[in-house]
Amino acid sequence: MNKSQLLGALLALVGGIAIAGEGTDPVIGTWHLDASKSTFTAGPALKEQTRTYSRSGPSVSLVMASVTADGKHVTMKTTYQLDGKDYPVTGSADYDALSAKQVDSHTAEFVLKKGGKKMGTSTRMVSEDGKTLTSKMNLTSASGEKTDQTLVFHKK
Repeated sequence: MNKSQLLGALLALVGGIAIAGEGTDPVIGTWHLDASKSTFTAGPALKEQTRTYSRSGPSVSLVMASVTADGKHVTMKTTYQLDGKDYPVTGSADYDALSAKQVDSHTAEFVLKKGGKKMGTSTRMVSEDGKTLTSKMNLTSASGEKTDQTLVFHKK
């Protein structure tokens, strides 16, 4: 094999690895809240939450169906990319946009905004075995109520 053939084979291998890696985001799927392992140090506790993540090209769609402490059903939806740009959010009284950045293959960080103003942050981490999702959020609502929670989910 000459140098150009070797280089071509190497580039094909690296390209194949990159393409294979695109579809392996460990957050994709459906996750159920384990309220007994979650902590709510400020703000009301959730009774239930199911998160469904799906991917279409570079975009991730998220649907969060929750039951609040007072029994109210709330559904939040967004489609975003991990590029640091703002993307709209519907169904949340506390924020109407988010921006996201990938930290590593299992972790993403988010800035939550309302009317362009930063209201809080969130970090989403998937365990190495892909079975547990941990979401940490610090948020101040428009009315000044603080939320500080660590939610633990298990993959369905």
